[in-house]
Amino acid sequence: MRVAIAGAGAVGRSIAAELIQNGHEVLLIDKSAEAIRPERVAEAEWLLADCCELSSLEEARLDKCDVVIAATGDDKANLVTSLLAKTEFAVPRTVGRVNHPDNEWLFGEAWGVDVSVSTPRIMSALVEEAVAVGDLVRLFTFRQGQANLVELTLPEDSPYVGTPSGLVPFPDNCALVTILRDGQVYTPDAEQPLEAGDELLFVIPTELEDDLERLLAPSTHP
Repeated sequence: MRVAIAGAGAVGRSIAAELIQNGHEVLLIDKSAEAIRPERVAEAEWLLADCCELSSLEEARLDKCDVVIAATGDDKANLVTSLLAKTEFAVPRTVGRVNHPDNEWLFGEAWGVDVSVSTPRIMSALVEEAVAVGDLVRLFTFRQGQANLVELTLPEDSPYVGTPSGLVPFPDNCALVTILRDGQVYTPDAEQPLEAGDELLFVIPTELEDDLERLLAPSTHP
């Protein structure tokens, strides 16, 4: 998979290094000459260019990319990059970094963003997760499909502790995608019983979140 990353700062470089380690081709783009430091991620391609200019994206051959990640520290630049990638180059998948929480509502289909990643939201979610077992925590919003990646830590008093996941009456259009247990990642199996303390990750439409929380942690919803 070929991935272009707009923004070669600490965030962009970290993403690039991870993707390269997983076997993907990565192009890092930045308009600042100071940010172009190929020795920091030697396996990546580097391009000194403004990701908000159409000519720069043509030079970057975005039409050959499977994914574009707009990871600069400027929300305006991330939105413009995503929009150009989607509308001018038909990039199949765009990911936009949200720097300021007030701008989160802009990062959607109208601006060409398939998936938005908000650092403030993730940090607040991790805090909530640490102090609120049984509460549903929204981690990511998939704008295009109007669905969210959510986490819920199964409390000890849940009626479904010990129940095989295949027998739990999850809401329609709700998918259990991962179980985190004792530091291990488990692919959900219909016969695998849920345990108290399991961190359950779901993809679910926004309107069904409350139903899922009431189902698994009814004590939090008297």
